[in-house]
Amino acid sequence: MENQLLSIITFLPLVAASILALFMRGDDAAARAGAKWLALFTTGATFVISLFILFRFDPSNTGFQFVEERGWILGLSYKMGVDGISILFVMLTTFLMPITIYSCWGVETRVKEYMIAFLVLETLMLGVFCALDLVLFYLFFEAGLIPMFLIIGIWGGKDRIYAAFKFFLYTFLGSVLMLVAMIAMYMDAQTTDIVKLLTHDFGHETFGLLGIQVVGGLQTMLFLAFFASFAVKMPMWPVHTWLPDAHVQAPTAGSVVLAAILLKMGGYGFLRFSLPMFPVGADVMGPLVLWMSAIAIVYTSLVALAQTDMKKLIAYSSVAHMGYVTMGIFAVNQQGVDGAIFQMISHGFISGALFLAVGVIYDRMHTREIDAYGGLVNRMPTYALVFMFFTMANVGLPGTSGFVGEFLTLAGIFQVNTWVAAVATSGVILSAAYALWLYRRVVFGDLVKEGLRSITDMDRREKLIFAPLIAMTLILGIYPSLVIDVIGPSVAALVSDYHAALPPVAELATH
Repeated sequence: MENQLLSIITFLPLVAASILALFMRGDDAAARAGAKWLALFTTGATFVISLFILFRFDPSNTGFQFVEERGWILGLSYKMGVDGISILFVMLTTFLMPITIYSCWGVETRVKEYMIAFLVLETLMLGVFCALDLVLFYLFFEAGLIPMFLIIGIWGGKDRIYAAFKFFLYTFLGSVLMLVAMIAMYMDAQTTDIVKLLTHDFGHETFGLLGIQVVGGLQTMLFLAFFASFAVKMPMWPVHTWLPDAHVQAPTAGSVVLAAILLKMGGYGFLRFSLPMFPVGADVMGPLVLWMSAIAIVYTSLVALAQTDMKKLIAYSSVAHMGYVTMGIFAVNQQGVDGAIFQMISHGFISGALFLAVGVIYDRMHTREIDAYGGLVNRMPTYALVFMFFTMANVGLPGTSGFVGEFLTLAGIFQVNTWVAAVATSGVILSAAYALWLYRRVVFGDLVKEGLRSITDMDRREKLIFAPLIAMTLILGIYPSLVIDVIGPSVAALVSDYHAALPPVAELATH
């Protein structure tokens, strides 16, 4: 049974979605409640089973664990497994999905279809983090676009169709190049097994292409093809413009999943493919990626300062925080990669909570305009406290998980490029500026707007939604070893193998 645990947690939500689709009829109150409870029970059960995987996981073993492999179609294999890098992304997904489903309790439009979309999406997201075959990974990675496209396009805001198509086209077109690269990898290595590809030596001899000398050869070309997909997914500057539109139009639960989990697929892709499989290409392109990340942090923070919509401001904040992630990854040292993974896990809790916080007042007032609020502390003291906690965590207050991730990534990049580190550090000040500006405008001041005088504080369900997110943000801020001890050995092996695979600088220059 232990050898099938990954398949069980991956496909259990899909089974529940099938039950909803095939057997649940009607759209009365009982049917809607039944759909919600089934989705909540299924996601909760998935989380409980994933805890068993985490407790049985051995961090000192840097290889893949819980591996299952069997024949599939056209000679391809169905292969699943997790290592120290992917296990926590699996846990993040299973932890957040019950919270996300519980936050949907107020939805009354096409509830069955809404729950089906989220259950299918959970299966596809877990598949991305567990797949150990190129084709399997690509199928999960691309199929995840479909339920999110529907969530934005059906249950989103007034410009939902535009935002849904922009989200789909940006992320899909980026992945087309990755598919071409995967075909090239198969032609070169004669396998789609990710474990074997991690040890395969793709050529790095410089060659000419359209009159341009490609330093790093095939590895650089493959790196760029994968980079096109993962950079859009994260998203990195300057291919980030789909994210604010998607967030603004998506329903609250859609924004939570998009920010907390879907964006992490890009960072995971860099760690699983770009660094270990194409080290020379990553080394050649690394300085450019570092400066792109630093520009993203400063530029999107400044853009966030100019926003009038709360969701858009938090969306630009997410782009800035993902800048720290790519910076830490391409520093390719222990602190940098540890910090990048920690930042992704932490951002999952904090950004998810911030979008939920916006959803709380949107459900009451049906507007996300910052100017529509002010003085909420007078009517919603509990909400003001929760919102302040996650605002400070987003800024990187010591004692919260946000601080640990930023500190480690900056420590990692400082060892590689002090100028990039200096530019990126200014983002800490800018994040404080836009986050505290938002909080002051929404929460503090006098309650002068007539429509806010009857607004009610958070109810019991809303408090229950935030409780586990507050707990994890505090626990990881005070005791980061919970994450570092799990990822440390696998990250050390990744960094060591990366540097061992790089040819001497003189050899690379002569090719």
